[in-house]
Order: sequence, then structure tokens, then C-alpha cells
Amino acid sequence: MNVVVFGASGNIGREISRELVSRGHRVTGVTRGGEIQDFDGTVQPGNATDPDQVAHISRNHDAIISAVGPRHGVDDGTTLFIDVALGLIGGARLAHVQRVIVVGGAGSLEVAPGVRLVDTPEFPEAWKQDALAQATSLEMYRGVDDLEWTYVSPAAIIESGDRSGHYRTGRDQLLVDEDGQSRITYADFASAVVDELERGTSIRHRMSVAY
Repeated sequence: MNVVVFGASGNIGREISRELVSRGHRVTGVTRGGEIQDFDGTVQPGNATDPDQVAHISRNHDAIISAVGPRHGVDDGTTLFIDVALGLIGGARLAHVQRVIVVGGAGSLEVAPGVRLVDTPEFPEAWKQDALAQATSLEMYRGVDDLEWTYVSPAAIIESGDRSGHYRTGRDQLLVDEDGQSRITYADFASAVVDELERGTSIRHRMSVAY
């Protein structure tokens, strides 16, 4: 496939791009500055919050993947996630690209029926507003029925580490292991995202990923 990856220079976007290339897909990596070091694909500048830019970059591609997140000390995540959702939805429609996969957060995953991770006392206050904005963006995608979107939420902790090729998936619940931990590496999360692109098992659904 020809795939556009917005946010391709970040930890998650870079790993998704590498996974795509390793499977023979062609990747256009998009960053706000148009620069990615050691990137095996086409690189260009672009703003995922601008529907016209998203459409211009994404035309003649088979899918859009977004791993856009706020730059620490630069972006306001409380508005960025919502603006990116508007840009991707509008741009995909203009470009006639049906398949859209969005990397979301874990905060809106449920730890008990009706109780989200972000609502628990242990959830870090510094991350709360971003998590609530991501939850709002998820509801925006859920209102879209003319695109084949998937919103992918990682484990509570996503970190550097090897690619094992093993992971579990769910829907709206936070996945934990036998020790009660919720973890995934960037590499295995990327593998799950590309598997979803190729298999399409969670179209118009949220998918959670963890060990």
C-alpha cells in the first residue's frame, strides 16, 4: 500500500513507518518541519490540523495513519487532538481516502464498567487534560460513518524495547497482564497498528493494545 504517516518523527510514528517499510509498503512520512533522520521513505512537511494540507498530501494514497502528538512545551494538547481529528476527517474526505488509523491514548480506556483510567485518583494530573481531549477526539471519530477509521489506544505504559511480535488486543477496556501491569513497547504497538491496516478487523471501532 501507499501510506501517509503523520507524526512520523515521533517515537510511535517512526516505529510504525519502519514496520510498514519492513513489510513492503511505501511510506510518505509527514512532520511539521519536513525533516526525519534516517527515514526510509518520502518525507515532506505538513500540518495534520489543516484539511487542505492533509488532502493534498494524501491524494493517491491507500491509507492515512496519524501518530501526531503535542510537542512538549510547544503545543497545547487540549486543542491539538481535536484539531487533528478535524483535519484528518476533513482531509481524508477531500482526498477520497477511506482508511484512517489514529494513534490515541490510554486515558479513555475503562478500568471498570463506566470508569475510565483518566477518572481514577492515580491518573497523573499533568496528563489529565490531554487525555480528556483525546477522549473527545475519539467521540468525534465515532460520529463518522463514511470513513473506515480505527482508533488505536496503547497500554498505560508505552516504552522503548524489542519487537517480540506478540501482543493482545481489546476494545474499550484497559488490558493488563497477570501482574496487573499494562505495558507495550513502541515496536510491538507498531506491529499491531500495521496488522490492523492489513487485516481491517477493527474498522469504525477503537482497538486497545497491550501485552
